[in-house]
Amino acid sequence: MLLSAGGFQAVLLAAFGGPESPEEVMPFLERVVAGRNIPRSRLEEVATHYHHFGGRSPVNDHNRALARALEVELAGVGLDWPVYLGNRNWHPHFEETLVRMRDDGIGRALALFTTPYGSYPGCRQYLEDLERARATVGEGAPELVRVRSYFDHPGFIQASIERTRQALETFPEVERPVARLVFTAHSLPLVMARTSPYVAQLRLACSLVAEALGRPDWNLVFQSRSGPPGQPWLEPDVMEFLGGLSGAEAVLLIPIGFLSDHVEVLWDLDVEACALCRDLGLSFRRAATVGVHPAFVRALRQLVEESAHPGAPVLKLRPEAPEHRTCGADCCQRPPRPPNPN
Repeated sequence: MLLSAGGFQAVLLAAFGGPESPEEVMPFLERVVAGRNIPRSRLEEVATHYHHFGGRSPVNDHNRALARALEVELAGVGLDWPVYLGNRNWHPHFEETLVRMRDDGIGRALALFTTPYGSYPGCRQYLEDLERARATVGEGAPELVRVRSYFDHPGFIQASIERTRQALETFPEVERPVARLVFTAHSLPLVMARTSPYVAQLRLACSLVAEALGRPDWNLVFQSRSGPPGQPWLEPDVMEFLGGLSGAEAVLLIPIGFLSDHVEVLWDLDVEACALCRDLGLSFRRAATVGVHPAFVRALRQLVEESAHPGAPVLKLRPEAPEHRTCGADCCQRPPRPPNPN
């Protein structure tokens, strides 16, 4: 295969992964929380969320579709590169994908993470796990260069704006002007959030979407916390926030922290938050995740081009925001392990 500028030959879409059958649910969850002292009862509770949707997470299908769409987009600009999917927590694991890439003759590739934001689980942990996978594969494992975070890339923001606008338009006309915009993202332990730009980047992305829609009144809330009860996490929690709303008539939840419909989005928002809003008498809608929105796929292609070609423009809506291209020595560190509750 001919080498491109920078010697890159492919893209690795590095993702979280998810189970694809009921039998895979508990082994998947055990891998996700390995070493985190999460009580078995909590895993069993989360497993019921997956089984509610047939024991299959839609995230792998979403990521396979995204990989295909990115391949087509890259080919349209003359980059005839394969896009491989590798997962941190389920098949195809990073090691499996790197072996495949090695056997296909890939020596150097760009690693594109399926999270726009910098944090330990969204940044450094991917770097650590990919390096560990390369060591496991050994000689011939492809060299990987990380594509920067893209929380304020114009294409990601444009896709988020359009998904939000589409959801707003499903409200009755009388409710649209008063619908509360509530952005959601995965919660993190406070000790983890404090070592990363996660919250600042989320707030910037939310403000860009809200400003474009002329909606200065918005909120950022968090969901899907999974740690020990005594460990402080980012707040407010989405359910507590909704329960404390007063005077609101309609709520639009916008999962800006997620690229596709993880089970966390489907359960926490479409099931639990929807039921709470119904009980509270709130009109409820949920915006779609960006998924394979053409503006987002185009943004990923532009990020790949930027990484592959020295001197390519860096597309950002807020040039003053940190690029977070790589983690510095003190950035996005793993927090101390909480004590075993048992």
